[in-house]
Amino acid sequence: MPGVEEYVRLAQERGGKWVAHGDTVHLVVDPSDLRPIADKIFNEYGASFRTCVGTDERPLNNHFSITHLFTDDRSGLYIALKSYLDPENPVAPSIADVVPAADWCELEAWDMLGIRFEGRRLERLVLPYWWPEGVHPLRKEFDYKSRPDVSLARSERVALRKEVGTVPLGPYHPALHEPEYFELYVKGERVVDVRYRGFHVHRGIEKLAESRMNYQQVNFLAERICGICGFEHSTCYALAVEKAAGVDVPERAQFIRSIVLEVERLHSHLLLLGVAFHLLGYDAGFMHMWRVRERTMVLAETLTGSRKTYGINLVGGVRRDINEEKKSKVLSELGGLVKDFKRVVEIAVSAPNVKRRLAGTGLLPKEDARRLGVEGPVARASGIDKDARRDLPYAAYKYASFRVPVYTEGDNMARVLVRVEEVFESVSIIEQLLDKLPKGPIMAEKVEIPPGRVGVQVVEAPRGGDIHYVLTGDGRPYRWRVRAPTYANIPALKVMLRDQRLADAPLTIASIDPCFSCTDRVVVVRDDGVVERLEVGASW
Repeated sequence: MPGVEEYVRLAQERGGKWVAHGDTVHLVVDPSDLRPIADKIFNEYGASFRTCVGTDERPLNNHFSITHLFTDDRSGLYIALKSYLDPENPVAPSIADVVPAADWCELEAWDMLGIRFEGRRLERLVLPYWWPEGVHPLRKEFDYKSRPDVSLARSERVALRKEVGTVPLGPYHPALHEPEYFELYVKGERVVDVRYRGFHVHRGIEKLAESRMNYQQVNFLAERICGICGFEHSTCYALAVEKAAGVDVPERAQFIRSIVLEVERLHSHLLLLGVAFHLLGYDAGFMHMWRVRERTMVLAETLTGSRKTYGINLVGGVRRDINEEKKSKVLSELGGLVKDFKRVVEIAVSAPNVKRRLAGTGLLPKEDARRLGVEGPVARASGIDKDARRDLPYAAYKYASFRVPVYTEGDNMARVLVRVEEVFESVSIIEQLLDKLPKGPIMAEKVEIPPGRVGVQVVEAPRGGDIHYVLTGDGRPYRWRVRAPTYANIPALKVMLRDQRLADAPLTIASIDPCFSCTDRVVVVRDDGVVERLEVGASW
């Protein structure tokens, strides 16, 4: 398997520059070298593509930049492949033909920064079709309070398809709990193709963090990216900043983070399993699963004081400790949860209607899963054995022993069973970390964040790898990029829905546990310069 030296050699052979810092290898190459190097990293070395980051660095060095982020999960390395682009006409070669998982992030960089990618078709992804040309919200001159003139907006052109019927699913639909739009093309009762349109609620968190917030405030904004796994986002952000700045976080704080992260995983998986049973028409399973889920809400409130949106993360540590009384209550509640969950899930997954509807539907072959860069249970159900908790260990996961469930069937049943097994593993992790919880402080004595540093972090959220990229600035992030796991998993639905029964489409969509609010960001509603409210994303 390649190590640091092999990745450095890729840059050196083409006259590029490199820096190895901790677990991250930074490669800076000419734009013309991006595509062949990305091809080698992804297709020859087998690294996972996570996302790309466009940045307006003109105030720093008079360039735009594009950074492709990979992880070598076998070597425990992050690889940041970067090129600087012309300030007047930022152009980079597309890598989407050799790294298909890069498709969406290239389109987002085109939308938000005006970086043009050669060798591919460019179309709107994040911004609405009527957004005016030449206006790019993540350029530094764009004021986050601006209201662009849309009077000259162009019309959207939708290709007409012949010989198939069209079934719209969303943006508001009883089977969907957030605004998203799937246009299903069907022949009879079979889906032959699908077109997705998301980002109905683009919420501008990256611009807000870079414009108006200090480092510690961003923790609380990050937690509001998602109403289910917000703590994953705030942890990922804090870890990225701490990595960039070299902040020494107390070990006890890292244990507390991992414990709360696993409580959040329990909550997320139990919620999704209940929703899946509901979509199958098995409402007894839905109600019992959510009854079990209530125990996780008790756990969260015991540990943090809140049932959701805990607000305990800071750069440098956490704001809430775990005493012996909390520890005893959590262990007691976990025992009841395991007993309750085991009884409910054994009955539910063996119900004939559940087995018939889950097995063999929503198929995602392993090669498609890797090519599209899917994350979490979606990847593991298709035979891809990766989990950042084990492969890129962070917080206190190196102190816990756990198994990563992997199935090869790639169907809806496999995705359900991966989550079922992960519930038991999460309980075991919590028990182990509580038993080993070290003494000491929960906040670093000194938190100093110098500008010009880069931190990249992956956290294994319930839906898969969540990745945050931070380029530090003066008192706040200069660039903060968030890529939630749903962002990586939605494109795979084009494969999963093809040649499936129309009746199974809502279930297959639900099988990736989509969080469209995670994918869409956060909005601040202002009146005369005063923040009125923060719209919090939710995935229920």
